[in-house]
Amino acid sequence: MASEIQIEQAGSVLTITLNRADKKSALTNAMYGALADAIEQAAHDDAVRVMLLQGEGDSFTAGNDVGEFAAIASGMHSGERHVHRFLHALAKSALPIVAAVHGKAVGIGTTMLLHCDYVLLAEDAELITPFVNLALVPEAASSYLLPFRIGHARAFEMFALGGPLDAQTAVAWGIANKVCSNQTLRADARRVAEQLAEKPAGSLRAMKRLMREAEALISQMDAESAVFQERLGSAEAKEAFMAFAQKRKPDFSKIAQR
Repeated sequence: MASEIQIEQAGSVLTITLNRADKKSALTNAMYGALADAIEQAAHDDAVRVMLLQGEGDSFTAGNDVGEFAAIASGMHSGERHVHRFLHALAKSALPIVAAVHGKAVGIGTTMLLHCDYVLLAEDAELITPFVNLALVPEAASSYLLPFRIGHARAFEMFALGGPLDAQTAVAWGIANKVCSNQTLRADARRVAEQLAEKPAGSLRAMKRLMREAEALISQMDAESAVFQERLGSAEAKEAFMAFAQKRKPDFSKIAQR
């Protein structure tokens, strides 16, 4: 819904705000569609030089809406999944992207940061990648980008154990640029975005294209997506989502390995 993704342009900075605070900005298919539209349109708008991502409420985002995931797993959800458009738009974007992250950034809330160019974390920020805990696999090309960024051992820990990574550690590991106070996070992020907007836009875009292999990232995303879709329909995923809904610990011990 449009109100759940707020788009505002001030000067050359386009600010995209995740605005579903009552659900900790958990991302729905409609929200992914609005995000994809905003990024795709910005790519063709000469008035936009920088994008800034932020969230409302007490979290950046709780990740994917688990209710929708459960519907997909049970075969009750049909139609285009806009998450793929969103991820491809992120991978292809040559615009500098600044992210201001506070509270919890779960699942895609963390993996999308790997496609941002300057990431600021509030002191209370926690990066959480619970894909295996939900019997799924990583997405957003993070199965390639995260080990490349922080090494196999640390990436395996984040993916396999799914525990929270605090802001200071995220900076030390190279996932983010700096830690800010919660009170100054947005102002600090806007300051960085405005500094980038003053740079020669053509040079910034050319530099970013050289630093990223967009087609390789999209290929990895598509490979992940195929496995992700397969895992959504697995007995393990059904148990994970049922346990989540029933607020209990999942039991995978009696499910045959595949």
